[in-house]
Amino acid sequence: MNHVVPRGKVANLLPKLRAYSGLRLPEAKSDFTRTLGRAGSLEVKLAGKAHEVRSAQRLRYNVFYKEMSAIPAAATLLARRDVDAFDTICDHLNVVDHDWPRLVFGLKRPRVVGTYRLLRQEIAQHHGGFYTQNEFDVGALMARHRNQRFLELGRSCVLPQYRNKRTVELLWHGISNYVAQHRLDVLIGCASLEGTNPDKLATQLSFLHHFARAPEQWRATAVPSRRVDMNRMPKEAIDAKAALRELPPLVKGYLRLGAYIGDGAVVDHQFGTTDVLIVLPMQNITARYRDKFVGGDEQKIAA
Repeated sequence: MNHVVPRGKVANLLPKLRAYSGLRLPEAKSDFTRTLGRAGSLEVKLAGKAHEVRSAQRLRYNVFYKEMSAIPAAATLLARRDVDAFDTICDHLNVVDHDWPRLVFGLKRPRVVGTYRLLRQEIAQHHGGFYTQNEFDVGALMARHRNQRFLELGRSCVLPQYRNKRTVELLWHGISNYVAQHRLDVLIGCASLEGTNPDKLATQLSFLHHFARAPEQWRATAVPSRRVDMNRMPKEAIDAKAALRELPPLVKGYLRLGAYIGDGAVVDHQFGTTDVLIVLPMQNITARYRDKFVGGDEQKIAA
């Protein structure tokens, strides 16, 4: 007897199966396939093949679930990869190390040591929206800037031994070239503070609220049902230098580039984090960082 699966379930199941295979929808793939930057043995490039997407998912699993405190579903635990349906509509920006290859069925493949997931606005809108919209209402923000093209950054992670200036700058070099190639204007995404108790994160959250909160025209708020107040300490009670030292390096990096922070935070119990919204208009990036990341050659990036 044949078992017939209702169409609605097929529609939900197929993207997840495609994501586990490392496959993506054709319209979601960037046609920008050449190397985006080099630094010695490291290369930053877009994943062009299914096995390169799977390698990025494997790295995310090792960082989020094994090193950090994310709670895996049964399928995630079985696959030992961090996978969701958004993987089918995103570009995956990988840093690979050619001097530390992986053996796969006897073949040497460069090891993925850092990754970012990139989702362009036109692709997101065609497939139900950004991942960020699960936590933050960015619809009004995009409506206020209809002439601007948005790019979502997410799932950023780097192997512990590669968490250094060279790898991070190479990732940003890749993002900057991707932005230039696609003529994008604004970067958005969730950035995470480790832990799910906002009271224990009061200094960090309050610092971001008082010193980095987006001006009205660039502000988006957390989804009301999930919103956690960031204003947990008065501004005069905050030691700004101490608060900066507590912030994760990724968040500090966004702030240095000129990013704003959204209104309200969201607790993500699955990943064991408290998330804030990053909004980075490309026009905010100073000439110092623009010259460093955009259009540099291998020597410049490695410096």
